[in-house]
Amino acid sequence: MAAAGRELTVATYRILTRLPLERAVSAIAGEQSTGTFVSVAGETDELRARHGAVVLELTELPGQDGEALPGARGDGPLTAGLVKIGFPLENTGPSLTNLFPVVAGNLYELRELAGLKLVDLELPAAFGEAYLPARFAVEGTRRLVGRPEGVLIGTIVKPNIGLRPADYVDLVLELGLAGVDFIKDDEVNADCPPAPLPQRVRAVTAALDEVERRTGRRPMYAFNISDEPDRMLRNHDLVVAAGGTCVMVNLNVVGFPAVAMLRRRARVPIHAHVTGLGALARHPGLGIGHVAYQKLARLTGIDHLHCGGFHSKFYVTDDEVARTVAAVREPLLGGFPCLPVLSSAQWAGTAPATLERTGTTDLLVLAGGGILGHPDGVAAGVASIRQAWAAAVAGVPLHEVNSPELTRALEHFGGIVTR
Repeated sequence: MAAAGRELTVATYRILTRLPLERAVSAIAGEQSTGTFVSVAGETDELRARHGAVVLELTELPGQDGEALPGARGDGPLTAGLVKIGFPLENTGPSLTNLFPVVAGNLYELRELAGLKLVDLELPAAFGEAYLPARFAVEGTRRLVGRPEGVLIGTIVKPNIGLRPADYVDLVLELGLAGVDFIKDDEVNADCPPAPLPQRVRAVTAALDEVERRTGRRPMYAFNISDEPDRMLRNHDLVVAAGGTCVMVNLNVVGFPAVAMLRRRARVPIHAHVTGLGALARHPGLGIGHVAYQKLARLTGIDHLHCGGFHSKFYVTDDEVARTVAAVREPLLGGFPCLPVLSSAQWAGTAPATLERTGTTDLLVLAGGGILGHPDGVAAGVASIRQAWAAAVAGVPLHEVNSPELTRALEHFGGIVTR
């Protein structure tokens, strides 16, 4: 967006304050651009005109949103507002490293604010030119796993930590022969002592080779390569050299700039886990919302992004998951495609609600316990989810499907989950 001849990054915030809204918003615009708590000689009218942030829209919201953050100034009633603030592109350039401190930096500490959440971002076209988009995303992932249509079914290695490399051979072989499309390391299991990454890579790729020999299909395995940047790049190279077809990163652990660096090197899809996002997104009056977050994440060039899950075991509303999936499927700056990933207590019974709320099968659905915890075994777990999705797409209620695997899943996991 351009204003008065300046290209702007526009950040939308939901704020809470005990002060007049205009005063609180002015504090954000000043602190995050040219101002500080007192006037300084260098902050000239000319400098402010060129580099100062500008308030573009301000709307008071009905009611108030929760309790005030500690230390908020004022003794008046809490007032909520939605504000759009434009930050000059000239201040940051098309750089995630520079942008993040501006739109989500020290403004959270401002005492003029009793609550603040970044809920959306509008980015100048220059960001799209500065970063590489995903190389594989939906179509590339489908091609690599040999599943040209329909939902992609995956799982997470469980127990998530404590297994030895030999244990991975047996589990991956069983999952691959059961017809799963995708398997991933857990977010807590990167290069760790029970199964060091080099040994785990050798064990898993040997199992995948055997699956491919027997079935003609090779599931995708996402190895968690999260580490310090130089080691993360070496981990990527290790996976690729062994014949691996996917790497996984913990976005909030390694950081957006490090993932963008990995994308410039990557030869396989990058599966992005959002561990720690709850600290940023869970509270309605503090942090970064999922829609804003996914834009920053996709700019790094990731191919897959975790979006939560419907009827999740973790706290996230179904409405928020639906908004996140829809946002991830929307083009960003004309591109940056990404495959939405659903996880957390997903099983056969969540298929109808997931299809209804997303309207697509261009999804990667990860079911850990929903596959590994099926009472009749892994193969039955995979079959139950495929059968449930086929029924959902056909508009057939799950309890009407004549399938022992699905019937057992419905009985064991508690019946069909509906809203």
